[in-house]
Amino acid sequence: MMLLAHAAHADSGGLAPYAVASVAAGYLLLAGRRRREARGWSTWRTAAFVSGSALLGIGLTPNVLPFPAGDFRQHMLQHLLIGMLAPLGLVLGAPVTLILRSVPSRQGRIIGRVLRSRPVHVVANPITTLMLSVGGMVVLYVTPLYVATTANPGLHHVVHLHFLSAGYLFAWVIAGPDPAPRRPSVPARLVVLGVAIAIHAILAQLMYAGLYVRIPVPAAQLRGGAELMYYGGDIAELLLAFALVRTWRPRRTTSPSTVASRPAPSARRVAR
Repeated sequence: MMLLAHAAHADSGGLAPYAVASVAAGYLLLAGRRRREARGWSTWRTAAFVSGSALLGIGLTPNVLPFPAGDFRQHMLQHLLIGMLAPLGLVLGAPVTLILRSVPSRQGRIIGRVLRSRPVHVVANPITTLMLSVGGMVVLYVTPLYVATTANPGLHHVVHLHFLSAGYLFAWVIAGPDPAPRRPSVPARLVVLGVAIAIHAILAQLMYAGLYVRIPVPAAQLRGGAELMYYGGDIAELLLAFALVRTWRPRRTTSPSTVASRPAPSARRVAR
């Protein structure tokens, strides 16, 4: 994850895609070794991580996107790829679990202690990740921050780094297969995801109408970017919801009629 974060901070037209490709190659190497073991390694997880890496590499290479440089729609498509779609694939690849299965037990215990540490508890709280992901997006578009990123390449890369990190944390806490400290119940996480979807949709609609946002671009670009945010965000969030629901195992409850129909312990002993 840290290497991917550094890749997002690198030059979008230079080393970033190669850094992402290197991380993906490292994952494939470890996954190949685990597949030769009795427990194996899920092909679906490998496919998810490789897909996420590919989407991240495309997002960090704006020249391959179907919009010219400086077009707000290009920015929004990068945001969707780097901050929403790529993190989901990376998280579903369970890279932490793969690392834990690949390193010596001593190093694995160190990783476990880090995951149980207080800072990780704070960062892994669903409310914290909601504020970092959706809140950061609101701050970007309703304050002068977006204009500042267009004039400052370094700040532009920092925003990409934030999108990637916040998107990864949100997807990990909501539906990640990797261990997370004190992860709430599935219904509670669905509520948090629902709040994120609502805020995302409201911001996209305000952007389409040109209300309360500070994005000085032509109206056609602004509306196009808002449509990308609205529909592309829906796709990413529905995929995240599907991944979350797949992990839901509702607790079975025993109805009174079932209890009444069971033979008493003494009866069962007699039947034996």
